[in-house]
Amino acid sequence: MKRLLLMVMVVGLLACEQEEPEKVGPTFGSQAPESTKEYVFAIHPLHNPVRLFEIYEPLFDLLNRSIPNVKFRLEASRNYDEFDKKLYSRQFDFALPNPYQTIKAISHGYHVIAKMGDDQKFTGIILVRRDSGIRQVSELKGKKVAYPARTALAAALMPQYYLHTHGLNVNQDIENKFVGSQESSIMNVYLGDVAAAATWLLPWESFQQEHPELARELTVQWQTDALINNSVMARDDVPTSIATEVAQFLATLHTTEEGRAILARMPLSRFELADDLRYRVVEKFLTKFRKQVRQLD
Repeated sequence: MKRLLLMVMVVGLLACEQEEPEKVGPTFGSQAPESTKEYVFAIHPLHNPVRLFEIYEPLFDLLNRSIPNVKFRLEASRNYDEFDKKLYSRQFDFALPNPYQTIKAISHGYHVIAKMGDDQKFTGIILVRRDSGIRQVSELKGKKVAYPARTALAAALMPQYYLHTHGLNVNQDIENKFVGSQESSIMNVYLGDVAAAATWLLPWESFQQEHPELARELTVQWQTDALINNSVMARDDVPTSIATEVAQFLATLHTTEEGRAILARMPLSRFELADDLRYRVVEKFLTKFRKQVRQLD
């Protein structure tokens, strides 16, 4: 009996040794799944990074839902210098630069695929405090004026050209302060650190919505003529099919209720299809600015 029991145990142990060991952990197919291609989409400092994400993240959520098998990551920059360095070193797949940056980016291998609409809103404005007593351009002589950056077209170059054509030598008659962002420019004049501040209509409209009590202390004293609005660009190694899908997505955004709600946050009525040729008007303005006001590069 003992011998029979021993034989049964040996047979049982041999059977266990032949069984496949239980697999622990995840199982995979014969081929690993392909990773989703990510494209970096950068927007120039229309707002500080926190505010820019608040405004534009819904756009990118919808973009990622609308174009399958790829991912678009929104990137913000702390200031214009940081954005410019990354753009001109081709670190972005897609970008939304201002028109001056657009002209320079073309020479670095980017091409316009779309643009913001509402060109009539691409106009520079110069703000002063309501209690400043400043009414004439000549009254800025000897005072400080704030701008977001030297390369901000609507918020620096166009206002400086306006001041120049109204009798002020912007290189000698005033002290120019480049403060990094649209909000910083506005806040500089609100706080009284400068006599006037340049920005453009979209950031000013957003500021009025977000800080109405502060905005009431300021007034738009002067406004420039309009120029073409900001572009949307794709780097030349982005697949044409992807660039085309992004352009079509933006150009039809205003046709849906969700899209119109996203645009209203910017605030903007629509995007439009566009190409490099649309921005030749900016080259003409820059040529005139260099001759009459100051060099840029």
